[in-house]
Amino acid sequence: MKKLQARLRTPIARRDKGASAVEYGLLVALIAVVIAGAVYLLGDTLSDRFNTVQQCVAKNAPSANC
Repeated sequence: MKKLQARLRTPIARRDKGASAVEYGLLVALIAVVIAGAVYLLGDTLSDRFNTVQQCVAKNAPSANC
């Protein structure tokens, strides 16, 4: 009974010992936004680079720059 009384007297904020699913969800959403932003900003550059590599491979060019 004393343990129950002690728990009821302790504020809820102090009883929070770990991250909740909401906090993990916010972290995942933030990471997704960062990844989406990076893809948006670097998308054209990466696309051009992959197209260049594809053309080099198709030509069997020995040089790195074709």
